[in-house]
Amino acid sequence: MTKPILDIKQLEKSYGQNQVLKGISLTVQAGEVISIIGSSGSGKSTFLRSINLLEEPTAGDILFHGKNIADTDFDLHTYREKVGMVFQSFNLFDNLNVLENAIVAQTTVLKRDRAEAEAIAKANLEKVGMGEQYWLAKPKQLSGGQKQRVAIARALSVDPEAILFDEPTSALDPEMVGEVLKTMKDLAHSGLTMIIVTHEMAFAKEVSDRVIFMDKGVIAEEGTPQQIFENPQEERTKEFLQRFLGS
Repeated sequence: MTKPILDIKQLEKSYGQNQVLKGISLTVQAGEVISIIGSSGSGKSTFLRSINLLEEPTAGDILFHGKNIADTDFDLHTYREKVGMVFQSFNLFDNLNVLENAIVAQTTVLKRDRAEAEAIAKANLEKVGMGEQYWLAKPKQLSGGQKQRVAIARALSVDPEAILFDEPTSALDPEMVGEVLKTMKDLAHSGLTMIIVTHEMAFAKEVSDRVIFMDKGVIAEEGTPQQIFENPQEERTKEFLQRFLGS
């Protein structure tokens, strides 16, 4: 059996006396699309940020292709390229145009030559529907949905094996949510490994191989989209979906 891309074991995160993550374990196979749902404050974003070490876990292990990322000889920069992140607030460089935003990490971190980096950036921008007419625009000239698609193209341009999406549509106006979700659906169908924290239940049901329901810092239930949305077993899951879907 092939090794999983990520094997997360008993991950904990505390801020002082407040324990936000309480021993979460998750195995992620190549090409898998996993959606994480749950109420605000359930620990979803903290879990995602801990996987990428933007938050330092208090306890537990994260194995990337079987190698513990806490080991001193582990290259964190390489890991962050291979496990990319797309944020709810885009995190684009406001002083750079669209094309440069998708090039900069390639030339500075991966040391790609300019011509190769530019070709890769252009291809990924085209892939997310941000073609040539946008390349010279600065972020402030773009809509929220366009900014988020540039952020996705930027993440793709460093050849990640997996991308973590932290509520990528939560900062968007409703009419812009669809364009970003369509981009993400296309990526899911392309075989990219994705872990997505989302409030978009219909999207999670459509694209996910697995859905994880988090509550109070633990994985309360996980299963296929059909299991979670149509036949949840846990009372907490049922209550959340009733509240959220109004059913």
